[in-house]
Amino acid sequence: MSPTVPRESIVKTLRPALMDHGRVEGLTELFGLLSDATRLRIVDALSRQELCVQDLASVLGKTVSAVSHQLRLLRGARIVRHRRAGKQVIYSLDDEHVTRLFAAGLEHVEH
Repeated sequence: MSPTVPRESIVKTLRPALMDHGRVEGLTELFGLLSDATRLRIVDALSRQELCVQDLASVLGKTVSAVSHQLRLLRGARIVRHRRAGKQVIYSLDDEHVTRLFAAGLEHVEH
């Protein structure tokens, strides 16, 4: 069989097993958000400890406004979450899935 002709048995089995459109769009959005250097640095910092916006901005060498904007995007995608501590808003990674995703990506890059 010619390598340019698809093998029907593989196509019939694999095509229905692939992700549906909604899942593909969700992953595209997730990886798109993580493709920005500032957002990725925020995830790195928050993978180490919870931080308020002012501390994040200082650690990253960015303005509070710039960091707040990025945090808003990350919150919308459920990558980070926030809680109030008096007058401060403290940010952390949303859950263990985000932590594992970041660690796996870093491990892949360092491999």
